[in-house]
Amino acid sequence: MAAASIPQNPVQDFLKKPINVTLAMIAYVVVTTVAMVLISNSRQAALYPLFNMIGFTAFILSPILIISIPAPNLWRGLLLVAFVFFVVPVIGLVNTAYLELAIQISLFAGMALGLNIVVGFAGLLDLGYVAFFASGAYLWGMFTSEANTVFRQNGWTVDPANFYAFLVLGIIVAAIIGILLGSPVIRLKGDYLAIVTLGFGELIRILARNLDQPVNLTNGSQGLHSIGRPPLPDFLQSLTDGVADFFQIPLAAPGPIARQLMFYFLAIGLIGLIIVVARSLEESPIGRAWTAIREDEVAARAMGVSLVRMKLLAFATGASFGGAVGVLYAAKQTFIDPTSFGLLQSIGILVMVIVGGMGNIKGVLLGAMIITLVDQHILNNLSALIRAAVPTLPSSLDPTKYQPFIFGLLLVLMMIFRPAGLLPAARRRLELLAEREEKIEEEPKTKKVK
Repeated sequence: MAAASIPQNPVQDFLKKPINVTLAMIAYVVVTTVAMVLISNSRQAALYPLFNMIGFTAFILSPILIISIPAPNLWRGLLLVAFVFFVVPVIGLVNTAYLELAIQISLFAGMALGLNIVVGFAGLLDLGYVAFFASGAYLWGMFTSEANTVFRQNGWTVDPANFYAFLVLGIIVAAIIGILLGSPVIRLKGDYLAIVTLGFGELIRILARNLDQPVNLTNGSQGLHSIGRPPLPDFLQSLTDGVADFFQIPLAAPGPIARQLMFYFLAIGLIGLIIVVARSLEESPIGRAWTAIREDEVAARAMGVSLVRMKLLAFATGASFGGAVGVLYAAKQTFIDPTSFGLLQSIGILVMVIVGGMGNIKGVLLGAMIITLVDQHILNNLSALIRAAVPTLPSSLDPTKYQPFIFGLLLVLMMIFRPAGLLPAARRRLELLAEREEKIEEEPKTKKVK
């Protein structure tokens, strides 16, 4: 009697061939790109908010899908470069709102990657991370704003062409502030560390609000306006006009759109640099020392790990990323004030790390995408859709006003169903699996005792 043949799964057979997966990913990018063009051309349709909400979400998640496909690194790299440096800019020319969302996602992803160094790699719960972000933003803002500060009065302002030097300076200043924060709290951990870092974040915000007297450094609660922007390269303006002419995309304001593209490329470049540094640190002896501290400080000390030095290095490294993003944020927004750096901002960045998966760079990127999309895209489109269906809806029921509630609910659901995040780090996944197996083994013993 012949042995029964094992039924083959056609999906698994398809995924075994890298070329098939790559072609499927290319088809996905093409379909979502065409959908975005069609959606942008139907902005007057009643269901535009619904199509916009679903379409852009599927489109912008493409990078995570690309780097996750089981294909050779060369193919994934080429597809990712094509998407990030060609497809997204072209779609941004069709609808500048999409380009703005891509920039915001990039900025928050940079901050989430910085916080992941402190929380995910070293296991130090930091609720005041926005303070480093604020330090970079105010550093650039104070030296380039047209507000009536002491810098403007004494002629201490700098040419916006020095932007790239200030990016480096923002990294250094934020790293120093990170060391100053870490030094007094180096022996704290858990809830105590969270409370102290929370207070530090609020301290920076209050200083920014009150340092307008007796010497006006930050312009207080009025904020810094007309902050300088880096000069627009001539080739980028020509490139923008050329691409728009080639695809026959009408541009209402070519200059501002080209400048927006400049900030998009700067944000992408900054994220790429942060990912390279974070990946290098993760696989280095420093990264292994951070992992040891996160798992067991006593064992780490016994193995010769310097807790003080490694913790300070974690604070300084994570802070430096936040400082660089802050400089870029201030240059892009051209206005900052203390309300931009509140506690909810820090919690939002922490939510990105938790939802994506602490310690996993790809997971943190996914978390930053999801949370930014929910905050700045999905809720806004959902609000427009509901208001179109129910024009008399009270403003108190506007979905955009329930952002903290939605973030809190999301955290609760994550802790119940995916405590390690959507894309957990390999080590964290093994730890949870071991804990689950221990619980399963203990259950029969508990029943016998009863």
